[in-house]
Amino acid sequence: MYPLTCVDGYRIPLREEVYVTEIIPLTSGPATVSSDQKLSLFNPASLSTGPLVNLLTRHGNITCAKAFDVGGAIVCTAGEDGSVSMWDLRRDPRQADVARLTDNRVSVLSLACSSAGFSVVAGTELQDHQASILIWDVRSTPAPKLHYKEVHSDDVTELNFHPSDHNILLSGSTDGLVNICDTRITDEDEVIIQTFNHDASIHHAAFLNDTEVFALSHDEKLALYDVAESHENGAATTNFGDMREALGCQYVANVFAKANGAGAVIGVGAHDREVFEMIHLTKGESWNLDRDNSVSMPGAHSSEIVRSFCFYDEAQTVFSAGEDGYIKAWRPST
Repeated sequence: MYPLTCVDGYRIPLREEVYVTEIIPLTSGPATVSSDQKLSLFNPASLSTGPLVNLLTRHGNITCAKAFDVGGAIVCTAGEDGSVSMWDLRRDPRQADVARLTDNRVSVLSLACSSAGFSVVAGTELQDHQASILIWDVRSTPAPKLHYKEVHSDDVTELNFHPSDHNILLSGSTDGLVNICDTRITDEDEVIIQTFNHDASIHHAAFLNDTEVFALSHDEKLALYDVAESHENGAATTNFGDMREALGCQYVANVFAKANGAGAVIGVGAHDREVFEMIHLTKGESWNLDRDNSVSMPGAHSSEIVRSFCFYDEAQTVFSAGEDGYIKAWRPST
């Protein structure tokens, strides 16, 4: 295990309890979403000086956020009132809300964005026996161009685009399914091109590379699937089971593919030991958990849950955010 040192941090200065729920890694620095309904942007070299940008969102209660353009600092946010907003964090805060996507009144639980495909996608909770996936073309009207109503039978909790084909969309739901959809197809009976039954409510799911997908359930079960034609039956190619048992942790924050294609990183935490670890998921002939070379953040966010993390490889910096209201920066000890 390789320990990192906390070198910087910022805590939201409010008396009431505030969670930092998400970190969105942008080229200009980490952006955060917090339970006080704020979207903030930080200088990665100086968190403690506070946010460079601090915007109040208007979603009733903000539920999710994704980068639309990482380099251009454009972020999408959504919330319980069904609205989706696009923010340009380079602009004057009074003009930062550059688009508001409409025609939905159901709480949004998940977002996916593709600047290459000019697309923003929202997944809703189940209401009146219907959970929707709505797709907007940001170049045209604020109304969605597509509205799928039967892809899932319960809350749509996760959405992610394919890493190299902006027409291919992954969706995950509390119905236990991860679906791969071709958004060029408008006929709902034909839109799903592959289904994986994880048999447990989906917390996170995404592509690890062009053909392989991970699914993580709300009860911390992790499995990998393959969309290649040789795996058409949809069964898991690797099933790691309950990660709490496999890794001796109490929760899994998320799984992120490494940008260089060298596997993935699983972020796991333990409240009682006040520690958060990043464990490499290595890809050889098969996928394996590399416990020997894990990276730890001793102290983490004390006994509070780490809700989000991201890494800037070139800066050798990891950022973490937690239910203690902090965003922290971690680096190797010099």
